[in-house]
Amino acid sequence: MFYEVKHLGSSDYIKVEKGSDFSFPPHLHQCFEVIILLSGEMTITVDGKKFILKEKQALLIFPNQIHSLESAVSRHILCIFSPQMVQAYTKEVADRIPVDNKFEPNEYFINALQELDSSSSSAEKKGVLYSLCGQFDKNAEYAPKQSDSKDLLHKIFSFVEESFSGDCSLKALSKKEGYDYSYLSRYFKKAVGTSFNFYVTHHRLNHACYLLENTAYPIVQCAYESGFSSLRSFNRSFKEHFGITPTEYRKSIHP
Repeated sequence: MFYEVKHLGSSDYIKVEKGSDFSFPPHLHQCFEVIILLSGEMTITVDGKKFILKEKQALLIFPNQIHSLESAVSRHILCIFSPQMVQAYTKEVADRIPVDNKFEPNEYFINALQELDSSSSSAEKKGVLYSLCGQFDKNAEYAPKQSDSKDLLHKIFSFVEESFSGDCSLKALSKKEGYDYSYLSRYFKKAVGTSFNFYVTHHRLNHACYLLENTAYPIVQCAYESGFSSLRSFNRSFKEHFGITPTEYRKSIHP
């Protein structure tokens, strides 16, 4: 999955998908996110706290909580939805975050979530989401939300989303936000666990994979639209990260 910040402005946004053997680097967004494990095992880090999910266990991640996912062998359901979809619950927990994001959803709600699709009515979607939040809330313990520097981190992630295809450098970011270049570099490394440049490259490669899978664009166009300055640097980065070339990747998707 390639995370898309541009959907966050939609009050009725919801995305449900199944996947397997899924990993994703640290990130945050303004939506709720539910991850339910169907089989296998997945390690999820939320605001620095590690959770190990096993079959039929789930995690509810709150808006603006930094999280990452890592799994070698697993099957899961992932649902990302706007806070406005569960507005009453959002207001209730506005100044709080969960002490423990983990819970065990009822089998009925797991099946109901899987059955949601584009033909489902808004009422049906909200009913399932409210029920899931209610089940989480039943045994949840909350702590006051701390005022910290996550606003800056969200600004950095938003900047990458908006600028990855062009000048997505720390220099441009520091100029836009008015922070010292060295401070931003250290701050991002400490908060996310990887360098800013590595994260930008990963973001660009994810976008390139999307283009390779879903368009007929030439390889060079996929490279430039993903923010790479040359086909050579694109091919090198792609092979370093995925072990195959972009051409081989496309052939594996579309034999």
